Amino acid sequence: MEEQMVSGGQPQKNPATEGTTLEVIQGAKPSIRATEATKSLKENYLFFGPVTALYAIFYAFCMYKNASGVTFPFFVAITLCYFYFTLKKLEITLKSGSVFYAVSVMLLSIATFCTDDARIIVLNKTGIFLLTISFLISQFFDVSKWGFGKYVSSIVTLLASALEELPRPVSDMSGFTKKDQSPKTRNVILVLLGLLFTIPIFLLVGALLSSADVFFRQITDKIVAFVNLSNVLGVVVRIVLWYFGTYMIVAKLCKKSIREDVTDHRHGEPILAITVTSMLSLMYLVFSGIQIFGLFLGQLRLPDGYTYAAYAREGFFQLLAVSILNLIIVLICMAFFKESKILKAVLTVMSLCTFIMIASSAMRMILYVSTYDLTFLRIIVLWALAVLFLLFIGVVASIFRMDFPLFRYGVAVVTVFYIALAFSHPDYICAKYNLEYSAKQPVDIAYLNTLSADAAPVLLPYLEQEGIDTSTISNRSWPEDRSWRRFLSHMSDVYEENQSIRHFNLSRYWALRNIK
Repeated sequence: MEEQMVSGGQPQKNPATEGTTLEVIQGAKPSIRATEATKSLKENYLFFGPVTALYAIFYAFCMYKNASGVTFPFFVAITLCYFYFTLKKLEITLKSGSVFYAVSVMLLSIATFCTDDARIIVLNKTGIFLLTISFLISQFFDVSKWGFGKYVSSIVTLLASALEELPRPVSDMSGFTKKDQSPKTRNVILVLLGLLFTIPIFLLVGALLSSADVFFRQITDKIVAFVNLSNVLGVVVRIVLWYFGTYMIVAKLCKKSIREDVTDHRHGEPILAITVTSMLSLMYLVFSGIQIFGLFLGQLRLPDGYTYAAYAREGFFQLLAVSILNLIIVLICMAFFKESKILKAVLTVMSLCTFIMIASSAMRMILYVSTYDLTFLRIIVLWALAVLFLLFIGVVASIFRMDFPLFRYGVAVVTVFYIALAFSHPDYICAKYNLEYSAKQPVDIAYLNTLSADAAPVLLPYLEQEGIDTSTISNRSWPEDRSWRRFLSHMSDVYEENQSIRHFNLSRYWALRNIK
């Protein structure tokens, strides 16, 4: 803040700059002085402190030893409400696009409740976390001109630097109690803080004393028999970590320490990019011609001993890798080299050739699946090819329109397509295809045996047809045929876990309905 010296040597604040949200020293680094949001966070600790604590308690209730139960969508909904009221209290108005983030994370949370596939669950939670962080950044900063690189660097910066705010929950509470002279308010906060720090110390001392005296141990053993000490400690640790972690991220966002401006890096001479991409494009044109006449039209003569089926079934992973590499090359050329009509033309040719490569890779994968069955990885490859195809449509649009919102377009495409994947139950699709439509015989039991409960509506009736009594799942009485032991064991775990309302999962429920 600018200051002017007046008579008497006292500084006078410049009203033109007072109240700014972020002060910058010499135009380089954000000032350590408080922003308006930071001041509001400190002044309203009586709201943020208890609300964040309640939010952390609700997190522990919903998520402790419960990765995909019915409580997960409720937790995500409460998370959205928590951040909505936090922004409202900080007097930050929701920006356009907030509905997209909210709907997306809620759909992913519902998809998590509807599946038993651990891989999809992990991907869903990763997507929810990234979308939530992106939503928060978009509310605190002007991201209208940000690209992919700026967004990624900002997310990494936010998460890494949030650790600097570790003392903030305690310091904000201390500052509030000093400012608020009401003895009642101060005492309540001090009692709550004392309880927060007493619980882990109390548990530690209790454990030490119980190991030191047999009579005290008899008392604690009776208490532990009634209350599972490890679960209590696990819940307390999660509450503390979630409370501090959430408060730290909010406090870091309030500082607005991430630079909003985007530096134009397009300083490279286009002749360098034209040379590289032209040579690659020539090779891609030859390769694309071979794909059109050889794979799509089948008019090229294959080498001796080479069948058309064998030719079509090889190389899809390599083509996927080249397609992704082309996407990176095009984005780099657009981000770091000066604008050039020739470069735009070459990048367009390169993109069009990539479309052909994507189609070739997809066709090869489909032919491969028709011979070697369907797996989770092969579904992911086909999904990635479809997403890559749509991303390149956006890339081509951005080549000719520099103001095309490529990053937001990419986020929308990936999010919508992933939501579709999350609800599709890949394990069910694999089991359905491999048992009913695949030409491969005998059935690959080794792979089907590894599938989650998502595949149970297909696998359990199949096991009954094969003479395996699935009613034994409830009492873990295994049939003599050990080939399906892994899947049946997992179904027994599902049967035991789904007896709890908190752990109720829709996919596991439908799986159990298929048990005789």
